[in-house]
Amino acid sequence: MVYDTKQRMQPLVALRAIRTLLRDPERTDQVFVIIRAMSGNALQKAYARFLMTSIGKTIVSERRQLLDVLQDRKALAKLPEGTLGRHYLDFTEKEAITADGLVAASEDDQPINDPGLRLYAERTRDMHDLWHVITDYGRDTFGESCLLAFTYAQTRNRGVGVIALVGLAKITKEIGSGVGSAMWQAYLGGRKAKWLPAQDWEHLLTRPLQEVRETLNIGPPVKYQEKYASLELARA
Repeated sequence: MVYDTKQRMQPLVALRAIRTLLRDPERTDQVFVIIRAMSGNALQKAYARFLMTSIGKTIVSERRQLLDVLQDRKALAKLPEGTLGRHYLDFTEKEAITADGLVAASEDDQPINDPGLRLYAERTRDMHDLWHVITDYGRDTFGESCLLAFTYAQTRNRGVGVIALVGLAKITKEIGSGVGSAMWQAYLGGRKAKWLPAQDWEHLLTRPLQEVRETLNIGPPVKYQEKYASLELARA
C-alpha cells in the first residue's frame, strides 16, 4: 500500500489555531487544525506500525468501525456492571457527550483518500474518550492536558505534543505548581503502557475495567488526582 509520507508541517497555521484556541477554549475544531498542521508523517508511521500487528490487520480487513460500537448505547447498557463498556457509558452520560461529538469537531479536517489510513485515523480519534476512562484523567482542562501528554507518548504526534505544551503553560498560570509533574507522570504512563491504538477495543469493552488497566499496564494518575483534590478543597 502506498501513501504520502512527505506531509510538511505548517507552524504558522498551527500558531494561528493556537491563538484562536487560547481566546476561545470551546473551539475544539482548532485542536484538529493544530494536529494536522504539526503532525508531519506521524499518522502514516503509526498506521504502518498498526498494519504490522495481527489485530491491526484484522481490523482493516474487517473494516471495523469502533464508532458504531460506541454509539450503540443500548448494547453498552446491557454489559455487566464494572466493565469498560459500562464505565464508558456512565462517563459519557455524566459528561453529557456522545461518541460522535469528536466526529463533529473534526469534520472540517482534510479528507484522507487511503481507506485503510482513514479507518485508522478515525479509530484513534474515536477512542479518545475510552482513554479518558482507562487512564482516569477527567475532562476538565487539567485532565485533558494530562491525557494529551499521555497521548503524545503513545503516538509521537508533534501536533498533540504542541497542544499539551500549550495546556501546560495555560493551566500552570491558572492553578499554579503541580501541573508539570502531573503531566510528566502522564507522559511516562503513556510510555509505559502498551500501544493502545493496536488493541481490540471491541473486546476490551466487555471486560472489567480494572482487568483492562492491568492488561494495558496503566496505573493510577496519582499526581493529577492529588492536585485536583487540593483544588476541590480550596473551592470548598
